[in-house]
Amino acid sequence: MSQYQNRAIVLKQRPNGEIQEGDLVMEERSVRSPEEGEVVAQILWLSLDPYMRPRMNDAKGYMDPIKIDEPIVGESVARVVESRSDKLKVGDLVTCYSGWQEYVTFPADAPMVYKIHQKDGVPLQTYLGVAGMPGRTGYCGLTYLGKPKSGETVVVSAASGPVGTVVGQTAKTNGCRVVGVAGGPEKCSYVVDELGFDACVDYKAGNLEADLKAACPDGIDIYYENVGGDVTRAVAPLLNAGARVPICGFVSAYNAKSTDNVETPFDILKRLDPVPEHRFFLVTEWQDKHQEITDILTSRIASGRSNTVKRLLKASKTQLRPSKAC
Repeated sequence: MSQYQNRAIVLKQRPNGEIQEGDLVMEERSVRSPEEGEVVAQILWLSLDPYMRPRMNDAKGYMDPIKIDEPIVGESVARVVESRSDKLKVGDLVTCYSGWQEYVTFPADAPMVYKIHQKDGVPLQTYLGVAGMPGRTGYCGLTYLGKPKSGETVVVSAASGPVGTVVGQTAKTNGCRVVGVAGGPEKCSYVVDELGFDACVDYKAGNLEADLKAACPDGIDIYYENVGGDVTRAVAPLLNAGARVPICGFVSAYNAKSTDNVETPFDILKRLDPVPEHRFFLVTEWQDKHQEITDILTSRIASGRSNTVKRLLKASKTQLRPSKAC
């Protein structure tokens, strides 16, 4: 076994609705010594993303459920501390799907392992946020499915998060009017004043339908779906002919105790006449563009064109305090 003391957050029992104490626990886990072609990496930053919650359920989805007693899934930024590979050397920084633990052993050529070529002015944690999987998800869903055109109105829910941030700012670079939906006046002010959206509707204010209609006087051409539920129901009547709806997720349903009575965005959209163009997607559909899009997003941050770093440094990702080696 390796010399490193490892702690992991593991799934002990499947949540029933909201996560409760005892569903997740911290345990010490051994670290396997690397074989030929493998490396050991120390996790520096952990990702916390909405898709993790449904994967705690015992239900087949687009990805397999997390197994009981296995670490919570998740991408991380890690530093190589042992190497038996020519592809990665000690000290290299990578993004990898390590799960929630302090150390991990994996083949250097494993899928979804990417060496970080860090740029000045781009903090490491942004490679899990606006310059990482969430950012690429926002960019790809809008660019390749939304296909924004100058003068169109784009609405994005969960606008203050890394996906919504990239959707909105990418739409602005395409000459669109951009309206965010977020919860609370602080988030809405951030979306408009710092991210540069044209408007942001507070779904907690109690006037969602009227406020959204006022913010979109010419209707909605692209709705980037992150939330579902009441937001989708408010958006649906405002969709213009030819509207496109990339569906990233619908987080409002992720803590439901049963999926039997959950009204999904697909249910809402298919009741419209005409039915707008819409589909669920995964960012891995454009995996061949991983480095190209990462370079686009990191260049925006480094040049100051993506005004997201201050907030994300405070709230969006979790840094690990490394344990001491034995």
